[in-house]
Amino acid sequence: MLPYLLVALTAALVTGFVTPLVGWFARRVGAVDRPSDPRKVHREEVPTLGGLAMFVGLLASVGVAALLPDFRDLFATTSEPIAILLGALAIVAIGVADDLFGLPATVKLAGQLLAALAVVVFGIQLVHFWVPGLQVIALSSDLGMVLTVFALVAMVNAVNLIDGLDGLAAGVVGIAAVAFFVFTVRSTSSGLVDSIPTAAPLLAATLVGLCVGFLVHNTHPARIFMGDTGSMLLGLLLGAAGVSYVGRTTAPSYVDFYGSVPLFIPALVLAVPFLDTAFAIGRRLVRRQPITAADRGHLHHLLLAFGHSHRRAVLVLYYWSALLAVASVGPAFVRLPTLAPWLLAAAVIGAAVTVAGTRADRVEDAVDLVPDEQMPAAGDTSDVRR
Repeated sequence: MLPYLLVALTAALVTGFVTPLVGWFARRVGAVDRPSDPRKVHREEVPTLGGLAMFVGLLASVGVAALLPDFRDLFATTSEPIAILLGALAIVAIGVADDLFGLPATVKLAGQLLAALAVVVFGIQLVHFWVPGLQVIALSSDLGMVLTVFALVAMVNAVNLIDGLDGLAAGVVGIAAVAFFVFTVRSTSSGLVDSIPTAAPLLAATLVGLCVGFLVHNTHPARIFMGDTGSMLLGLLLGAAGVSYVGRTTAPSYVDFYGSVPLFIPALVLAVPFLDTAFAIGRRLVRRQPITAADRGHLHHLLLAFGHSHRRAVLVLYYWSALLAVASVGPAFVRLPTLAPWLLAAAVIGAAVTVAGTRADRVEDAVDLVPDEQMPAAGDTSDVRR
């Protein structure tokens, strides 16, 4: 456990230290988010490109891991660290270009596909999958590649779409990474998976550090935004961690299937943004808008419109993500019949807290975000931050 703590601490300290330097650089090159629209969340210019600091933190943490004897087998017997770094480099490059110049959606998608392919080509790929009623099925290399690329791109865009409030994306991904790390360590230590090295727990620990280090500067009111550079990087790393954990054998057994559960942990923790993404696509198709069009119909926008303050809206989404994380990981520690009543009670409390924001007298610092006369109705299609 100590080596993972050291890796996470390295990622957090380096990211936290480098972030202000990236903010200074972003201002110098004009990479700032200007509140030209009075309905935007922030009122002052805020530098972006914060994902560059996360990338530096990633490099530092992987470098420290390479020097530790606990990860010697991983670096000696697999190419997963190289796959992670090359994929991260590709996604950061396309993210920087998008933050600076505003790339067309097709070019941005092409960059995401390229980054996902880099991860797959260098050794992180699904080779088996579980389908209800069919049990575990082995995948051909071609089908495994397609499914892996699809999973990685879906995760990239889910995280990208929830980056709408200060601290939201980093906090939700950090919660998912903690849940994922706990499960991987638990399953490994209890003999539920074989001993073939995987970068998954190392990557999860690194993600926790990256998110914590960046949140120091990104909580409301944010002093820097991660931009697409950061949100797409976090999505790729989270997806790669899940795929890495299950893509380690071509002869899956029942025990191997149990080890495949972590593939769904990031998706379950991100269930709220995934559903939000699905509704956003459906909403835009009904309105005959491009699916990439920005609007204010996302869940975090609705929480603001319904009376939650900025901080409370973020905390509400944190709460639901944490609840889903416990629901995902909890059965590995506590029997489901014992856990279920606690989860139900927590869900009722969460629903009450969420609904409480709809009362007009609950509006506190929402006025600090948007003047009352400019507060949009739910579903308003104006852009918020980007």
